[in-house]
This record gives sequence, C-alpha cells and structure tokens, in this order.
Amino acid sequence: MVYKEEGVMGFYRGLWIPLMTISFVRAASFTIYSRTKEHFAYHDILYKDRLTDVALTGGISGAMSGALISFGSARKSTFGPLRRCVRRQLEYSIAAAKGIILRKPPGTMDAVREIYRNYGLKGLYTGFPLHFIRDTSGTALYFLEYDGMRHLLGRNRLGEQGETPHWLPIHPSLVPFVCGSLSGVTSWAIIYPLDVVKTKVQQRALAGERYRGPFETLHRLLRGPDPSNPKPLLAGVLRLYRGLGVSALRSITTHGLLWTLFDMTATYIDKLPPLPTVHDV
Repeated sequence: MVYKEEGVMGFYRGLWIPLMTISFVRAASFTIYSRTKEHFAYHDILYKDRLTDVALTGGISGAMSGALISFGSARKSTFGPLRRCVRRQLEYSIAAAKGIILRKPPGTMDAVREIYRNYGLKGLYTGFPLHFIRDTSGTALYFLEYDGMRHLLGRNRLGEQGETPHWLPIHPSLVPFVCGSLSGVTSWAIIYPLDVVKTKVQQRALAGERYRGPFETLHRLLRGPDPSNPKPLLAGVLRLYRGLGVSALRSITTHGLLWTLFDMTATYIDKLPPLPTVHDV
C-alpha cells in the first residue's frame, strides 16, 4: 500500500527520528556496557575464565546500560509522541495523494507540545515503569547471551577470538554476527510480551481511557475481554506474539551487523599505535 501510493521513498518517510534516537541509544548503551565490564575486570570481579562469570558480567553490564539509558531515551515513552507524529505525517501524505484534504499534521516539536499541554510532563513518560523494566531486563538478557555465546565460541577474557569449537566450525570473523543475531532474536522473543503489554497500557493512558494495569492487560490479551467466555489460552499466546516474525527477521540482520561492526571497530582501535607521552616528545 505504501509503495503503491508513495513509491520507494514512502518507506523512508520519518526516518530521521528513529535514526537520531537509535544512534544516541546505541552509542550510550555500548559505552556503559564496556565501561562496566572494564570496572569489573580492574577489580577482579567475576573475572574467572568460565561461562558463568563471563555471562554474569555481560548481564550485569547490560542491566546497568539498559537502566541508565531508559531514563534518557525512553524510546517508546519519551519519543512515543514523535513516532505518532511520523505516523500522522504518513497518513497526511497518502490522503493528499488521493486528493483528500486534511489538516496538516503537527511537526515534531508541535506533537511534543500537544502531548505536554494535554497530559503534562508525565504524558511524555507514560508507561515509563514498564519501559524501565523492559529495557533493564531485556538489555541484561541480551548482553548476557551475547557474552556467553562468545565465550562458548572461543573468545577469552582479554577479548581475543580463538578457534571456534568443533561443533560449530565457522570462520572467526563470523562469530560476532552469529552471536549477535542469536542473542538479539532470543532476548527479544522472551521480552516481547512485556513490550506488547507496555504498548497497550500506554495507548489507553494517552487516549484518556480507563487505566488498566499490566496484569489486567496481560490477562485480557490472553483470555479476551469477556470473563464469562474466555478465549483459548493458545489463541491468546499467539495474539501476544503477533508481529514477532517480522521483528525476528529484522533482529537477525541488525544485531548481527551491529556486533560485527562493533568488533571490527574495537579491533582496529586496539591495533592503533599508542599516543606519544610527554617524555617521548
């Protein structure tokens, strides 16, 4: 439908908002993750060359990263109005192409001011507690899985990649892509129901409808709105995971390439000659 109405460029409308936010989030997230791991290594905390220590270090570093970043980014909370603005702009463009006249949608800052005027500052952070839990637990699980997989596939505590095990004989250069893809898909699949519940809670709150807590929302998603005629549990679970397939396919590529580029950049920086000191000048 988008391609029919707007062509290829229609798929890239509003790209700058997620590009801006995800760039900040990724850079800050990996910085916190790396610095936390360095702190653990310096103080010899969980630094034995075994799977449990490696995975726990990654998980704790990921939790720190997710928790701190959630305050600054709140991607679905703070930037929710911005994403709604993008959707409204897309609807406006398609309607205009059909000759339907609509009131021009607000710009990015207009959308933020509208939310603030109607709901106050808390409107920009609607659903933040659930967002905080999702980001903290999801990021912890993500980095825990990644570091654990890298350890199983031959990386030592100094970050050097060795030979891969006989049960997965792949080239060492492919290890970051494989581990990134698997950790991205599996961690997102586990945390996906929480994200769906969080989104539903936010939508009702910003629509001015009666507040439903996360447990009530989850129950209605699983068993339907009518307590006297509950839906089959399997149907509810499938509804809860609706849309996961597309997200999983996207995660395979994005997280695989993300870790590949991160590993290549880190290796390049490590091989740079040291900066001259005062005594060398």
